[in-house]
Amino acid sequence: MAVNDRPDFPTMAQVEAASHEQLAWWYRFLPTGETKEHQKIMDRLVERFKEKGGMTPALSKKIGHGGV
Repeated sequence: MAVNDRPDFPTMAQVEAASHEQLAWWYRFLPTGETKEHQKIMDRLVERFKEKGGMTPALSKKIGHGGV
């Protein structure tokens, strides 16, 4: 399965360019990756998310529990 087979899954470039809020959304709602490439992307996503401060109460409230 290629990365493009999962349009809901970000590319590494998207992860690198993402805002703290976008990273938080992916961190909370993105399904588990199915390939080694997805796992690399998830590892980087988590790393960047933590570098930007991780989940704060305000950010958690903003993105909600249902992603809307």
